[in-house]
Formats: sequence, structure tokens, C-alpha cells
Amino acid sequence: MYRHHELIHRLADGRFHSGQELGRLLDVTRSSVWKKLQQIKQCYKLEIDAVSGRGYRLREPLDLLNRQTIMELLRAEGIEPLPALELHPSIDSTNSWLMQQGANGIESGTVCVAEQQVAGKGRQGRTWISPFGRNIYLSMLWRFEAAPIQLAGLSLASAIAVLRLLHRLKCDRAGLKWPNDVLWQGKKLAGLLLEVAGEAGGPSQVVIGIGLNTRLDGHGEDIDQPWIDLNSIPNIAPFTRNQLVSRLIRHLRDVIGEYQAGGLESFIEEWHRHDLLLGQQVVIRSHDREHAGEHLGIDGNGAIRLHADGQERSFHAGEVSLRRAPDESP
Repeated sequence: MYRHHELIHRLADGRFHSGQELGRLLDVTRSSVWKKLQQIKQCYKLEIDAVSGRGYRLREPLDLLNRQTIMELLRAEGIEPLPALELHPSIDSTNSWLMQQGANGIESGTVCVAEQQVAGKGRQGRTWISPFGRNIYLSMLWRFEAAPIQLAGLSLASAIAVLRLLHRLKCDRAGLKWPNDVLWQGKKLAGLLLEVAGEAGGPSQVVIGIGLNTRLDGHGEDIDQPWIDLNSIPNIAPFTRNQLVSRLIRHLRDVIGEYQAGGLESFIEEWHRHDLLLGQQVVIRSHDREHAGEHLGIDGNGAIRLHADGQERSFHAGEVSLRRAPDESP
């Protein structure tokens, strides 16, 4: 696998590289280079062009992650001490890896990022599409003295961290959809998945997982809902994936500190300001039942407040889903 990654890094610029050059890089024959490139195409679903007399190139260049660059950017963000950072070329799931390592005592604040997930997880058992060298797949582990039940609102607060990052990129029309989606003009741009473990009375460990679409292109065909990526949004500030990772870590750490100091209450006004469905007619689906009414916002525990049939009801995330009510006008 290490040899594969050397080849991918050499080809990441999208230019042609001769078989002779790549053979020298790996100290193998040209025929061995060709075989390894076929393995890369199969393992990572990367399109590689082969042209006689010119060599090989990736059909599209890749903006690859670099651990040293991310750490330098974190220093520039003023983060001290620097967190432990694990960078994986390919992994089943950054969340799963951190949950496993958390049980083995890995330090609080550890971050796991990957170029590719082969079993990325979304809410309610969905798969998160995670092509190689595209998008951000990032998870952070944090330990709390609080009981797991006291961390119910952290998912919503973490979504605000993503939104702050996007606003820093001048992606001003991004907004929030309860409980943990970030949308742009009704299309999914990012999603979060939090996993919590701990004793009933504390302490707890939380893994905050974030998937942010940066450039999906044809890889989004299997996504079962409208989606968008940063590359398709006009007029946002230029970025690299390394910059996105470092800034996202900074915003997550800020949000965790604010949550520890004031709970979700300190985020409610900011959440409501960016809640795309606030005040609208919505439908909440819970198991085999549907509840229609006006979305009144969130409470201090992260539950959604719904006004229906003359009374207010609250619903917690769990297995509940939210959507805009269909337009019944003629």
C-alpha cells in the first residue's frame, strides 16, 4: 500500500510522468509500474490515462492532505498545544477508528482525517460517499466529565462550527437543517455524526465526525438526496483541503470550549439565525408516524419544537427525520 501512495503523490499534479520515471521512484520495472497503476485504479477508483510516448497521468489532479502542512497551519491558527493528528490514506471510517482508539485511552483532542473512507457512516445507518482525495472526512475525539445525557446538544453546536468555517470562506448562504445537516440552497453540503460512550453519570467520550463536500463531480451519483460541493458554489474564497482541515479543527475546539462553559443555551440564538426551516411548516417523521406543524426552533437540550394542533411538542434527534411540508397551494 505504501508504494501505491508514493505513486499517487507523484501523479497528484495531473501531469504526465513516464513509466521510466515512475519505475525509478519505486525501483521496479515498467511492467510492474503498469500493474501497480491498475491496482490503484481498482482500489481507489482513480482514473489514470496512459498515452504512448508520454506516460501516465491522473485524469484530474488531486489536492492531497499533508500532515506537516496541517500542523503548520494549526500553529498559525494559534492552537497550542497541537493536537495528535492521524492521517490515513484509506480507512473504514474515521469515527469508527477513533471510537476504537478512544476505548484504548487515546488522548482527548485527537483528530483523525482520511483521504478515503470505505465504510463512511451517516445518520440512521446511511453510507457517507467518500471518494479518494476529495472532500473532508474528519473526526475529533473529546473527553468530558459530564454524563452522556448532558451532551445531547453538542451535535447542534458542532454544526455551528462547520457553518463558521463556511462563512469564513464567504459561503454566506449556507444554513442549518436540524439536527446536523449543513445545506446550501436546499442541497446538502456537509453532515455530522456524533458517537458517545461513557458511564451513566460520567465521564464520557465523544467522537464528532464531519463530512464536508469539496469536490464530488461524478462521484455523487449514488447520493440519495440533492447535494452540492464547495467547488460548485460561486464567489467563495480560495481554499486547500489542508486549510479546511486546520480551520475546522480550530472551530470545533472553540465550539467545544463554549459548550463546556455554557451548554447549548449559548448557541441557540446563533442556531436560530441560520436555521433554514425556522417558522416554516414542516413534517417530522418518527418511526411509522408523521407530525406536521410549525417549526418553532430548538430548546436547550437540542430538541426541535413543533407547534401542531394548538399545542407545542418537542422531538429529540434519535431516529426522527425532518423535512419541509409539501406546498399545498394550487
